[in-house]
Amino acid sequence: MSSRRRGAVAVLLAGAVAGGSVTLTACGSGEAAAASSGEADGKRGQTQRLALPAPTGAHAVGRSSLHLVDKDRRDPWVPKAGARELMVSMYYPAYRPARKSTGTPAPYMSTEGARAFLKEMKVELPAEVLGSTRTHTFEGAKARSGKFPLVVLSPGFRTPGATLTGLAEDLASRGYVVAVVDHAYEAAGVAFPGRGILPCAACGKIGPTTFRPAAEGRAKDLRFVLDRLVGPTSPWKDAGLIDKRRVAMGGHSLGGAAAAAAMAEDPRVQAGVNMDGPFVDSGDASGLSGRPLLMMGTEADHSPGGEDGSWDVVWKRLEGWKRWLTLSGADHFAFTDLAPLAGQLGEDDPEGLPGERAAEITRDFTGAFFDEQLRHRRTPLFDGPSTANPEVTFQPASGKAANGA
Repeated sequence: MSSRRRGAVAVLLAGAVAGGSVTLTACGSGEAAAASSGEADGKRGQTQRLALPAPTGAHAVGRSSLHLVDKDRRDPWVPKAGARELMVSMYYPAYRPARKSTGTPAPYMSTEGARAFLKEMKVELPAEVLGSTRTHTFEGAKARSGKFPLVVLSPGFRTPGATLTGLAEDLASRGYVVAVVDHAYEAAGVAFPGRGILPCAACGKIGPTTFRPAAEGRAKDLRFVLDRLVGPTSPWKDAGLIDKRRVAMGGHSLGGAAAAAAMAEDPRVQAGVNMDGPFVDSGDASGLSGRPLLMMGTEADHSPGGEDGSWDVVWKRLEGWKRWLTLSGADHFAFTDLAPLAGQLGEDDPEGLPGERAAEITRDFTGAFFDEQLRHRRTPLFDGPSTANPEVTFQPASGKAANGA
């Protein structure tokens, strides 16, 4: 991880790495709040309620949860816990709330989960503020009829899958089934049946020599999830929504590394997205067998010749459709919900990429990529630099051939 960080979103990582703490005030501009308790003086302003950006697609979004257990593998972080466990949040196209049986508003995180996450990251923010973030999802909503492409997403190290809710909602509203995976003991704030909220046992154990096995372990998780979702005895009651012929994976940070590693080993995955994560391998010399890959990263770590040299190596080996995009002014968490939420708290860096804009770019390009690769819907977004998206640099900067077909 680069020492060069922009924006208040990065304080989450900075606080965790440096062992310090930060205080974010959940009030409107110029209004006071007690950050330790979330109580605001009623005469001077009210505590702000955070909200995820509204989805851009035509469908309402439903959500259900799956608890999966891989009995063939022991948990790598806490072996005494037994078999490897995963929680999977399934987002899917649903009927609008005006229809019957459309579910209830879905929470972003439980207050207890938010408290565990903020404590792990050493962020001084009332748990109620993060936990009460408004989503655009309905638990148990009636699924729309039809077949939809499947996208499996994995979050970054330490961060729960909830931090990818905004992206999952947007994709589901556009007609995708999205499976967001939580990997046991690799984040704080995730509850497992019968166990409660598990600690981040892996925190402090992943470094230069252990990153590869961690990413490869996650890749096994993702392939197991795919096996269960598209297998003949899927545990998901709405598995009939999934078009098994159209499958993609993506992730942020360690999750991006895992998605690429899973894709390299699994021909069922037709396309992949790596958001600011190192690569541990790109597969054989054929370059992921010519399958399309979208790489989106920060300037500091993921520009050509940047601190993460794995992107330069993989880029040269990829033989299929490929794009390498660098977001100017973005920090490591710009690809997650933490970016727009920090912006709503007034914590955008005036010299960096605003959180709301970061979220817009992430979902626009990710959604367009999946539309083009899984639905064959042509988009001009990937033709090259544009005045509409001046923050996005195409790497290498010269030549269409370098960017793939």
